[in-house]
Amino acid sequence: MPRSTVETVFDAPRDIVYRLFTERDSLSPYLPIQIKLVTAGDPASGVGAQYLLGIGKVGITEETTALVPGERMEYKIVKGAPVKRHIGTVDFADTADGRTKVVYTMESEPSLPVPASALEFGLRQLINQFLGGVRKALR
Repeated sequence: MPRSTVETVFDAPRDIVYRLFTERDSLSPYLPIQIKLVTAGDPASGVGAQYLLGIGKVGITEETTALVPGERMEYKIVKGAPVKRHIGTVDFADTADGRTKVVYTMESEPSLPVPASALEFGLRQLINQFLGGVRKALR
């Protein structure tokens, strides 16, 4: 299954970076798409939250499938994309100088025939766009 991973470091504490990723709709002002919470997740864990990413009512729906507070977030696409399976994983760790290391991985199995190299490139672009939104939000 095609996969892409991007590692980066944010000049912010881990709890703030983690919150931006897990409360995805807070990034809408910093991205070229809108992110809207459509279904709240479990009140205690946040798992099950669904977000619409797109323009207006057109887009994809992601569902949070796992959260380890401050350490890891996992989600899957549940609607709106021509994929059999799409999983996103974001890992968070402190750096020695008090910043936050993020390792963001997407893996996707398309429903349509797409060359793996093209899909991996596309996944990397999506990750980088999202990371850029987080950087803008932290300014």
